[in-house]
Amino acid sequence: MSTGGRNGEGSGQARLRKIIHVDMDAFYASVEQRDDPALRGRPVAVGGSRERGVVAAASYEARRYGVRSAMPSVTARRKCPDLIFVKPRFDFYREVSRQIRAIFAEHTAIIEPLSLDEAYLDVTENLQGIVSATEIAERIRAKIRSDTQLTASAGVSYNKFLAKLASDHRKPDGLFVITPAMGPSFVETLPVERFHGVGPATAAKMKQIGIFCGLDLRAKDEAFLLKHFGKAGAHFYCICRGIDHRPVLANRMRKSVGAENTFARDLTSLDEMKAELAPLIDKVWRYCDSTGVRGRTVTLKVKFADFQIITRSRSPATPVCDHSTLASISAELLAAQFPMRKRVRLIGVSISSLCAGSANVDPQMTLAL
Repeated sequence: MSTGGRNGEGSGQARLRKIIHVDMDAFYASVEQRDDPALRGRPVAVGGSRERGVVAAASYEARRYGVRSAMPSVTARRKCPDLIFVKPRFDFYREVSRQIRAIFAEHTAIIEPLSLDEAYLDVTENLQGIVSATEIAERIRAKIRSDTQLTASAGVSYNKFLAKLASDHRKPDGLFVITPAMGPSFVETLPVERFHGVGPATAAKMKQIGIFCGLDLRAKDEAFLLKHFGKAGAHFYCICRGIDHRPVLANRMRKSVGAENTFARDLTSLDEMKAELAPLIDKVWRYCDSTGVRGRTVTLKVKFADFQIITRSRSPATPVCDHSTLASISAELLAAQFPMRKRVRLIGVSISSLCAGSANVDPQMTLAL
C-alpha cells in the first residue's frame, strides 16, 4: 500500500490510511518453546495442569487437537493426552512484549496495544519515511524474529477492522494485505460473528432476521439497521462495506482492571468467599494506586461449578477513590447473592469506566492470582 488516492471510506478522507495489525503467534506458548528446546514441536499448554486449572495459551501443536485458551485443563488433557503443561511467567511475557513494542516504536509513535501480544500501528506517516506499509510490516516481522526468535503475523490495510482480519488470514508467521479495492468483497462471506462490534447476543439477533454473513448485512439499508440495532446500526452499515473510521489510539487508557481466582475446591459459604475476595480487591487497588487511575463501576464476577457465569455491578455517584470503598462495594455485591443455590468455582472483581488520576495506562491482561 502506498500513499495517495482515496481510501474507500468516504469522501471526507482524501488520503489513504496505512494500518498494520501485528499479532504474535501463540505468544506465551512460543516463548516457553523458545526457552526450553525440549518443548519444541510438542503440544504445550501454558496454564495450570491441576484438575481445576485453565489453559492460558496453547501451542499450534496443541491446537491441532482442539486445545484452546480459556479451556478447562481437564478438557484439554482429554483432547490431547500428551499435552505438556507449563506454569505461566507473566512478568517475563511482559518483558518480551516491551521488547517487541520497542521494535514498533522504531517506525511509528502511533501504537495501540490491545494486549501483550497484539497491537495496531498507524504508519501513514512513519519515522523512517518508508512509502510501503507492507515493507514496514515485513521489516517489523523480520526484526521480531531476529531479536526475539519468535514469529509474528501481520495484516496491512486501510483501516483497523480489515488489518486485523488480514493478520488472521495467513497465521502463523504470515503477512496479508487487504487493499481498498479488495475490502468490500473480502467481507462478503464473513460470518457476522467476525465483524467488529458484533457480540454473541447481536449475532443471534441478526440471525433471527436472516443476517448470517457480510453480504446479508450489506443487503439491509441503514434505516433497517438503525431500527433493529439502534446507534450501532450505522456502524454495521459501514463495516460490512469495509468502512471503519476508528483511529489508532496511541497510549489509550484501558477500560477496566480486574483480578480473579479459580479455587482449589468449590466454595459454598459467604465467609470463605469473602476471604478469597480480599486479596483480589488488594491486587486491583494496588494497580489503581500505582497508576493513579480511578473507576466509576465495580463489578463482581462469579463462576459456578457448572461454569455458568454471572456478573453484578454497582456505580456510585462519584469515582471509587480508596481501597475501603472498593472493598465495601465488592463485599455488598457478594453478600447480595446469598443464599447461593450452586457451589462457586471462581470469583473476580473489577473496576471500570476508568479515568486518569495521574497517567494514561497501556492495556494489560486481567490480573490473575
